[in-house]
Amino acid sequence: MIAMLPRPVGRQKEVLALPASGHTVVLGTAGSGKTTLAIHRAAYLANTATDHGGRTLLVTFNKCLVAYLQSLSGGGLRNVEVRNYHHFARGYLATRGKMAWNAIADANTTESYVQDAINAVKETGEDDPLLDRPVEFIAEEFRWLSQNWIRTVDDYLEAENAGRMGSRVPLKSRPIIFTVYQHYRELRNAGGKPYDWDDLAQTVVSEFAEDDDDRYYRHVVIDEGQDFSPVMLHSLAAAIPSDGSLTFFGDMAQQIYGHKVSWRSAGLNVRDKDIWKFEQNYRNTKQIAQLALAIAQSRHYRGVADLVAPKSPVADGPLPALVDFDSEQAELRFVKDQAQKLAKTGTVAVLFRDRDLEKRLQIRATRLHRELASWPTGPRVFYGTYHAAKGLEFDSVLIPFTSATRLPHPPDVEAFGDGDAAARNAKLLYVAVTRAKSNLVLTHTGEPTPLLPNVNGLLQRSKR
Repeated sequence: MIAMLPRPVGRQKEVLALPASGHTVVLGTAGSGKTTLAIHRAAYLANTATDHGGRTLLVTFNKCLVAYLQSLSGGGLRNVEVRNYHHFARGYLATRGKMAWNAIADANTTESYVQDAINAVKETGEDDPLLDRPVEFIAEEFRWLSQNWIRTVDDYLEAENAGRMGSRVPLKSRPIIFTVYQHYRELRNAGGKPYDWDDLAQTVVSEFAEDDDDRYYRHVVIDEGQDFSPVMLHSLAAAIPSDGSLTFFGDMAQQIYGHKVSWRSAGLNVRDKDIWKFEQNYRNTKQIAQLALAIAQSRHYRGVADLVAPKSPVADGPLPALVDFDSEQAELRFVKDQAQKLAKTGTVAVLFRDRDLEKRLQIRATRLHRELASWPTGPRVFYGTYHAAKGLEFDSVLIPFTSATRLPHPPDVEAFGDGDAAARNAKLLYVAVTRAKSNLVLTHTGEPTPLLPNVNGLLQRSKR
């Protein structure tokens, strides 16, 4: 056991000591202790005093979360390596001679190559209205193709659209979109970028298929598994020997990166008896949990598989506050003041939809970002995006700019349309709301976002 962490209780103890071979899926609601149990499970599997003990990879998607996991473990994880997925993938490919310096195209470079590919295909005389959509629309479709390892136009034509989050491409348009996709990859490779962040895992799978060496890890534990694409999960399953284990912890309600399909399509060998569900919320107060549940029960969650409805926790607290302002300047002044007051006695997070809004918070605080190497302890203010807060928890959370003009995020609406933008942003809002343990304050200028449930008794509304 890791002394600094809460001890497993109830069914958590059963999952902790499950057989150390094969694949197991643990689905839980926000606040059900998945991250804590993932750390305990990794320590259990890595214990060299047991027959099953072996080097274990504790992997998550969010790089910021790695520092948080390491802080929770208190240095008590022996024989366990804590990595984000891309750290693992780059390291493995480097051992195979497949990872040159600066070989991965970042988001801006990727979109530049996508636009170049669109222009090149249009110059050949090919035409389709989708090619005139914002480049983010096409780039998102390419992400989906890469994440699901769609390798031929026939695969694309046969691909199931059910449950997808993001762009929708009708059958008649898929051949030309796939032509653009192939051209994008050719342009990127010619530019010295053999990978982007989404197709990196394809090469990992291919290399493991050719790799006859003993596997470096005996066990893999995946935290926040809902954020991993099917091909990423496939590659992690290939990273362990036949007598090793893979344990997947995830919450489909928090699936924010657009994959929408996860372990079921990743080739994991999971029987019904190997699927565990945790419904008890240990983090949030009853009032915060009820608001989160109402968001997860909205129409924006239709078609999401494997949702686990939380049982309302017994901890009581104030109703989440929704505060209306006449200007965003007044709104931000209030948020700063409240953050500094609350930080005298606990941890506070101020969470924003995007980085541009995040920059408006001029306050002494710790920014949640991918280069955060160590996790600071004690009462303080943190700030960052909804994405950066994945997997974390704070005593209090402040969410400014939850107005109808800000949420759904206008660039998402332009790129993906009203419905898909609402679905994306509802899941992000769910993540932000469920980071709060005791106090939750949302602010807006003008009309509040339609993503908040219009149900009496969920929010304490006030005007400033």
